[in-house]
Amino acid sequence: MNPIAAVILVLAAYLIGALPFGLFVARWFGKIDIRKHGSGNIGATNVGRVMGFRWFVVVFLLDALKGLLPTLAATAYVTQGFSQPAETWLPVLAGLMTILGHMFPCYLRFRGGKGVATALGVVLILAPVASAIAAVVFGLSFAIWRTVSISSILASLCFGITQMIWLKPHPFTSEQLPLGVFSLLVPALIIYRHRSNIARLLKGEENAFKSR
Repeated sequence: MNPIAAVILVLAAYLIGALPFGLFVARWFGKIDIRKHGSGNIGATNVGRVMGFRWFVVVFLLDALKGLLPTLAATAYVTQGFSQPAETWLPVLAGLMTILGHMFPCYLRFRGGKGVATALGVVLILAPVASAIAAVVFGLSFAIWRTVSISSILASLCFGITQMIWLKPHPFTSEQLPLGVFSLLVPALIIYRHRSNIARLLKGEENAFKSR
């Protein structure tokens, strides 16, 4: 495998992941800086609360696509006869970089979103079974509590647990190691990014999502 091409692909994944679609949508269609409204977050949830549910859907899909497409491109690239380490590490690394790009975007002084939608786009390629189960958990949780933060945290935990079970009995062999590490690291990052939401939940101050 051409190492320069791999580095370019991974860097491109980060730069694509860092694109702040929530900021763009709010500025272009709402004529506002979303960072000065609601929670100040650039993600789909805050855009939806400020501008309405349809804009939540738009930003969520765009954020998911920026995770899905680089991961899909990396997967397609390594299927061209490369060695097993490249086949396992490169798509996972590209997916991880898109998530980190969304969470810590270089365009916005590394102040980004929570990473849920972008992570969903990534795991739909890397781990479709676990991501489907996590999506069901998110949907059920949201239907019960109408709170995106609770649903995101539970879905992240569900993904990590399901993927560990899927990779058993040896999730950290050389072949499984990239996805095993990813499946623990990304849920942990998402939960860490929700630490302020967790604090509000413990105080009973977290607001339910209201569509309009």
